[in-house]
Amino acid sequence: MARKPNYGFERRQRERAKAEKKAARLEAKARKRERRAAEEGSDDGNGDRAGETPPAPEGAE
Repeated sequence: MARKPNYGFERRQRERAKAEKKAARLEAKARKRERRAAEEGSDDGNGDRAGETPPAPEGAE
């Protein structure tokens, strides 16, 4: 005999798994962002950084 489907429970399980996966992705992105910020903080100043204005082209005043 086949079992009676419990659609509500199965849907909650899928939604819970999806939420856990999304939280794990967001956490990984946050760690990556922090790691990049730490690397930029220890930069020797030769690279481009966000928020800085680029140098003016030659001949422009």
